[in-house]
Amino acid sequence: MKHSGTETDEALPPWHAQVEAVTRGLAATAIARDQAGGTATVERNLLRRSGLLALSIPTGSGGSGADWQSVLDVVRRFAQVDSSMAHLFAFHHLLLATTRLFGHATQWQPWLEQTVAQRWFWGNALNPLDKGSIATPSSATPEGSYTFSGRKSFCSGASDSDMLLASAFDVKGRLLIGVVPTSRQGITILDDWDNMGQRQTDSGTVVFDNVTVTPSELLTDPGPLSTPFACLRPLLAQLILANIYLGLGEGALREARDFTLKSARPWIASPATSTNEDLYVLGHYGDFWLALEGARALTERAASAFDNAWQRETALTEAERGRVAIAVAAAKVATTRAGLDVANGMFEVTGARATTAALRLDRYWRNLRVHTLHDPVDYKVRELGDWALNERLPKPTFYS
Repeated sequence: MKHSGTETDEALPPWHAQVEAVTRGLAATAIARDQAGGTATVERNLLRRSGLLALSIPTGSGGSGADWQSVLDVVRRFAQVDSSMAHLFAFHHLLLATTRLFGHATQWQPWLEQTVAQRWFWGNALNPLDKGSIATPSSATPEGSYTFSGRKSFCSGASDSDMLLASAFDVKGRLLIGVVPTSRQGITILDDWDNMGQRQTDSGTVVFDNVTVTPSELLTDPGPLSTPFACLRPLLAQLILANIYLGLGEGALREARDFTLKSARPWIASPATSTNEDLYVLGHYGDFWLALEGARALTERAASAFDNAWQRETALTEAERGRVAIAVAAAKVATTRAGLDVANGMFEVTGARATTAALRLDRYWRNLRVHTLHDPVDYKVRELGDWALNERLPKPTFYS
């Protein structure tokens, strides 16, 4: 898939038709669903039927075998019209990747195969910053089982999911991550997500009440952030966010352009006879395009670096992983800034009529503002400064 948003001069990927069909379906209802909030069950089922939930799964497990740059292109395409569904789609693939990075092939291979066969949608209840859930050794068989109890916040996509990535801390403070069916006894998903943006990500609370997690469901071999290859997980998460932000910025620019060409009027002091010839308006569009073009180039470079690192698997070194982290951090900062600038500045070129609630053009800014607070961008800039000045690579955490 061509990364500039058009595919006229390259061979289209085999999933192109499905991506465009889903995109049209999401766009048709995006405004109404942004207002309604809640779980987008119809749209989630649209993704299930499309086969795109198997996009990142290797062909040997029945999936499409797409590289990460291709998966992220689809995330970005969805985000142009509906960033909530782009978020859920992307996190589904992130969670599948997590099982491959933190777990053993005897675990993740059957999960991937069942995801294809059963059209599973994966949900998230990991959130390593939230220590509100406790893992206690269980007397249940098999030996080595745990029970998870407590609450997890920011559990994107847990509602209407089939499988759940859950985490809890044991008495020694060790993070344990398990893969369990969402329907398992003791799991309650609360309908308490009502934020101003990302309205249909269902990023609310999951409650665990003595939920049994067996040894075969725990991702302990090699475990979280245990090797340079396992430490690619946070970089994939950050790269997903960058592509969502870039898609939102591109979607905002597209909406602004359409409105400017069709409905905007030149200001009374402007010598231009139409808004699209006003020099100030042209200047704004030049700034928008330049910011997004730079962010796009950095994001695509980071995706290419990530794919190369992914292919290295267990041979990946700390230094190689660190250089990918720098590329991803640069993309994250650039897309954050560009996206917010365009989503805010678009009203300078569309005018007062564009603020009507019927269009809900503010959803681009609201979605970006909520999502870009996922982790402070200032700390990404600090990491880049430490690299530029001291040549120190970022230390792996769940956010870097």
